[in-house]
Amino acid sequence: MLARGDRGRTAVSPYLLTGILPNMAGARIAITHGIRGYSSCVGTACASGAMAIADGLRLIRSGDLDVVVCGASESPLFPTFADTFGNARALARRWDDPTAASRPFDTRRNGFVLAEGAGMLVLERVEHANARGAAGYADVAGWGATTDAHHLTTPRPDGAGAAECMRKALVSAGIGPAEIGYVNAHGTATKLGDVAETAALATVFGADGPPVSSIKALTGHMLGTSGVVEAAASALAVARGVLPATANLDEVDPACPGSHIRGTSMETTIEHALSNSFGFGGQNLTLVLSGASTEKKKRNGEG
Repeated sequence: MLARGDRGRTAVSPYLLTGILPNMAGARIAITHGIRGYSSCVGTACASGAMAIADGLRLIRSGDLDVVVCGASESPLFPTFADTFGNARALARRWDDPTAASRPFDTRRNGFVLAEGAGMLVLERVEHANARGAAGYADVAGWGATTDAHHLTTPRPDGAGAAECMRKALVSAGIGPAEIGYVNAHGTATKLGDVAETAALATVFGADGPPVSSIKALTGHMLGTSGVVEAAASALAVARGVLPATANLDEVDPACPGSHIRGTSMETTIEHALSNSFGFGGQNLTLVLSGASTEKKKRNGEG
């Protein structure tokens, strides 16, 4: 803005356009790899990456495509963006050790740690993968989406929208709540968000639900990218039988009861995992990741 004020419109680079249009990330991937099929850009805040995966699943289920590259990227680490979240009191504060600042479900949590990154998954029809001898990590078995219609930034306190989202995902996957062996929680470490998600989990799974953890304690909150990275973590949990723990969870908030994985990862065999992504604006997206149905599998070294 200052450059334009001093030098006029000639100071504005023509490359600014391709730098700010949201579809350009997909366009660059398509150009680099010669992908000439369907392409779209999803914008549902922190649920964007997970929504991209759900869209990919729909395209494959419909028979339109055999292979879909889906993912997300986010680069929010610049002062204005950080100040916006900070002034909204959404960011963790007063932590001398930054590695201890992200504390989902912990009594001392006071906000999330802003992070950035990118993640991509390749979804492929099982028959197509088998024909080329590809080994799968997991199946994207189902998805659900709802909108809270409650507030621009805070979730419904009772978690009703998130609970319905999880139920829809289970129906889409054709399984019941008792079959879920692990939940990768949205778990941002905000006071209201963690409590609302806990309420939603209790509604769907009851008081003694499946093991739960949030990897945002280690990665921070990558906003739209989080859903992709967490779906990948859930797929690996299914494939390898290792469920990640929530770091920094020293004392579970009494308002966030549940079967939290703390301290070290849990080794167990599971067939189905659930991954939650809940965005500003009350946009909820849940994915179900299940054991790979490909003939070759990336499970405990197979394939």
